Amino acid sequence: MDASWRVPWVWRAMLRFSRVLVPVICRLRVSGEVPDALRHGPLILAANHVSPVDPVVMTAACSIAGIAPRFMATGGLFDAPVAGWAMRAAGHLRVDRHTTQVTQALPDAAAALRAGSVVLVYPEGRIGLDPWMWPERGKTGVARMAAMSGAPVIPVAQWNTHQVLPYAAPVGIVGSVLRAIRHRPVVHVRFGEPVDLSGLSGTSGAQAMRATDRIVEGIARTLEPLRVDEPQLPRYVDRTRPVEMSRVRKRRSAGLDEG
Repeated sequence: MDASWRVPWVWRAMLRFSRVLVPVICRLRVSGEVPDALRHGPLILAANHVSPVDPVVMTAACSIAGIAPRFMATGGLFDAPVAGWAMRAAGHLRVDRHTTQVTQALPDAAAALRAGSVVLVYPEGRIGLDPWMWPERGKTGVARMAAMSGAPVIPVAQWNTHQVLPYAAPVGIVGSVLRAIRHRPVVHVRFGEPVDLSGLSGTSGAQAMRATDRIVEGIARTLEPLRVDEPQLPRYVDRTRPVEMSRVRKRRSAGLDEG
């Protein structure tokens, strides 16, 4: 491994600032841990995605956990006047979805991992639209990154961020933020156990699909302790969030069958 990457000062400052900002909009609870041997990379953090505010909350959670991941983020953010400069200066990784450049994201991420980075990615590739708000079937990019780089994968579960900022944001964002400041909902982020990706068989494509299933199942298992009292429909329902059944996955855990 070429451990050449160093966390830029811009990203260090943003990580610290997130620990001041996030308590204004919610009460953040971080649980689980990242092993010391993996804390400085190479490491892939694979998280579920439930709200537009997830990256902000995840930044604060990672700061508390003592890690500085490089986020894989949509290319549009890198083109914005101020946010784009911050994303580039912080060393985050661009994903140009729905363009011919999207294929570059995977080798860029693998190179970042080989350089000793921690990379955070949302395997669902979008805010999940599962009607019960459990992780959807994932895309194989995370599994391919792990295979290309040899980096371990730790699942990360977050819960209740949809009560801070709804799916429809930025529509109605001012009212949503004011409500969050007033009520400060409890938001959870939990780091799980490394996913075992050994013993996969078949073609490279089949192995990527099986690895993806294990990674998403790891996220779901990590999420379970955060919503033991709401295993099916959440208590707080985001009415702006559409529902889509096409990527609903059958949970292997007892107590809930999503068909």
